[in-house]
Amino acid sequence: MFIQTEPTPNPETIKFIPGERVMENGSADFRDREAARISPLARRLFDDVPGVKGVYLGPDFISVTKDEGAQWQHLKPLILGVIMEHFTNGLPVIEAGSGADSVHNDQEADSEIVGQIVELLDTRVRPAVAQDGGDIVFHGFDNGIVYLHMQGACAGCPSSTMTLKHGIENLLRHYIPEVVEVRQV
Repeated sequence: MFIQTEPTPNPETIKFIPGERVMENGSADFRDREAARISPLARRLFDDVPGVKGVYLGPDFISVTKDEGAQWQHLKPLILGVIMEHFTNGLPVIEAGSGADSVHNDQEADSEIVGQIVELLDTRVRPAVAQDGGDIVFHGFDNGIVYLHMQGACAGCPSSTMTLKHGIENLLRHYIPEVVEVRQV
């Protein structure tokens, strides 16, 4: 098994691409070991690799965020070993019957404006954000304000505010005049 790695705009996060499907549906973002209890892969990364601060599971990649003091040259071989062993042994990424409520699946559009926002996010924004090892989750639309949550490499990335304000906000305002602002949840 060959696992590719890619840097992300967030220097504390690296994207690992195992060459096979990671999540069948949606994505999962784990910020600590307790949250990772439903994912054997994320749990092992937290347990076996000192310095892992977050694990994001995308459709075909795994983004790992490290503690600020940890060094990639020490962590990367350990992370690669855990991922390789996990997939080689055919273990599940998310435990069956776990009631994985923390796993994100796209939300149903409940109005025309929300439908347009979700459509633009899914077709224009999420693919670009996934390229950088992260995801963006729509949380709501109220009085012209779109509420979004950055996940994976994008959470805590130095350029995430710029992405939200100058990228996503401008895109949504251009196509949907009812949108006046984008805020991070």
